[in-house]
Amino acid sequence: MIVVPDTSVVVDGRLSERVESGEYEGATVSVPEVVVSELEAQANRGFDTGFDGIEELDRLATLAGEGRVDVEYAGDRPGPAATEAASEGELDAAIRDHAADLGATLLTSDRVQSRVARAKGEFDVELLEPRTSEVEALSVAEFFDEQTMSVHLRTGVRPMAKRGAVGEMQFEAVDDDPLTDAELEAYATEIESAARASEDGFVELSEPGMTIVQFREYRVAIARPPFSDAREITAVRPVVKTDLDDYEFAEDLRERLLEGSRGVLISGSPGAGKSTFAQAVAEFLADGGFSVKTMEKPRDLQVREDVTQYTALDGSMAKTADALLMVRPDYTVFDEVRKTDDFEVFADMRLAGVGMVGVVHATRAIDALQRLVGRVELGMIPQIVDTVVYIEEGRVDTVYDVSTEVKVPEGLTEEDLTRPVITVREFQTGRPEYEIYSFNRQVVTVPIGDGDGGETGVDRIARSEIEREVRAIARGHVEVEVTGPNSAIVYVEDDDISQVIGKGGRRVSGVEDRLGMEIDVRTHDERPGQGQGQGQGRSGGPGGGGDPARHTPGEGELVAPEITGQHVVVPAQGYEGETVEIRAGEVYVCTATVSRGGEVQVSRGSAIAEEIERAVDRGHEVRVVPS
Repeated sequence: MIVVPDTSVVVDGRLSERVESGEYEGATVSVPEVVVSELEAQANRGFDTGFDGIEELDRLATLAGEGRVDVEYAGDRPGPAATEAASEGELDAAIRDHAADLGATLLTSDRVQSRVARAKGEFDVELLEPRTSEVEALSVAEFFDEQTMSVHLRTGVRPMAKRGAVGEMQFEAVDDDPLTDAELEAYATEIESAARASEDGFVELSEPGMTIVQFREYRVAIARPPFSDAREITAVRPVVKTDLDDYEFAEDLRERLLEGSRGVLISGSPGAGKSTFAQAVAEFLADGGFSVKTMEKPRDLQVREDVTQYTALDGSMAKTADALLMVRPDYTVFDEVRKTDDFEVFADMRLAGVGMVGVVHATRAIDALQRLVGRVELGMIPQIVDTVVYIEEGRVDTVYDVSTEVKVPEGLTEEDLTRPVITVREFQTGRPEYEIYSFNRQVVTVPIGDGDGGETGVDRIARSEIEREVRAIARGHVEVEVTGPNSAIVYVEDDDISQVIGKGGRRVSGVEDRLGMEIDVRTHDERPGQGQGQGQGRSGGPGGGGDPARHTPGEGELVAPEITGQHVVVPAQGYEGETVEIRAGEVYVCTATVSRGGEVQVSRGSAIAEEIERAVDRGHEVRVVPS
């Protein structure tokens, strides 16, 4: 008897079992080189299937040495083109051809391979049904109790867990003995086998060095070298399951969600309870008669059976979105919106009329909205997101309503400054909290009604614009003090005062007309409590005048600005689409949105550009700090 196994049977380990049981005693096992090549390629990429198959070939070699079976290797190794076309059946076809040439029995656990071989009818085919087993419980479950959210296992380290009530989690050891590498691998093997064999689990991600599985209520990430420096297993399980009535503002939120399709961002810090709230929203919408789907990678929302959970299709959430638009859900919950591509997918689906609920990381409620700035057109933001919910310690802390109107921004008075303004209001009271708009080619987010006597966002904008105008005239040091909604004092060098004021005051009047503010021009000596020497020692800095107490020196990322013929370019890789502050030494310079290319460009000749150039000339550190 001649048996030709395909890759699925070798990986499964069923062939050696049959030899050991006596069923294939004395048979000739002809292993196609195609199988060996495929197993080797999988092992080189770090996949367990490759190593499992090679171990099976070792067992067959041992049985051959004992005289219980003959093992031979035959055929040619496939070329790169055939390997790349493996998913199209090229390797399976080569295995079938080998079995046909020998008149052998093809042994497979692949139903597709079996059906194709039987349809051709050139040889015998034996299908071994893939093993299935019911796993009662994972061994890592022993580290969980009712208040355990996650368990963290690592070679050479005591088992650790996050335990406690929502908002009061503690990271603590749950056993005294450090784990060995063998113990970690045993846990990993059990978890992966359970996910593949049981109907209650599936493998979410399988890459060299990292496997993510979902098994019942557990989401487990398994990391191996060289991806990680040691074997590590992180198992996460929801501590609580809630419904919308458990949260503050529940009644108002229910009414808003039931009115029709909405764009909602659920924000908060890691572990704050964002996903738990999203699950409650999903089930509330399903109860309300809406068709609800989810987009998750990995899938770990604990939702009921009538809410279908989708992951990235062929690794792409954009493809998932295309499929969902054919399914036509009323609402889609998009868990973990992080990258620019994710925000674009969220926006596309929302503008297509689908109600969207996105989960994003943010340390403040307004930060969630600012993550859209630079990623989508500013004027479209209220059409994409009309509600922001901020979760802190498992509770709803803040809810914002987002709308747009054409108006003069708060704190400005001139009618020619009218522009589209995004207004962010406190949900229940309707009180404006922030305004977002474009000013001097920058997108600014201005707090409304600070009421603390400090400099407001509008003051910073006014200061920046006045400095820009005056620095275009003056040669020396310029400082600006905003004294009211429509007034400011400008301090300049003695030699510059006549140049700034102009003949008959016409030059400063022109600046006043353009900015809609009354400007009083004085010398540095006239500044209260400050003489000429002191005045030259300070750098006002556009957009803020430089308050050294605003931030700790050294905070943020040190960068090296590039000065070109037309621009000052501040590199900000890693902050694409985010709002950042630029600082020179201890002085705040400006707030800007980083471009998709990972940089902030400032036109030379502007006050901001001159401030940065001056800092570079003086050897001051220039830093980029997340806003």
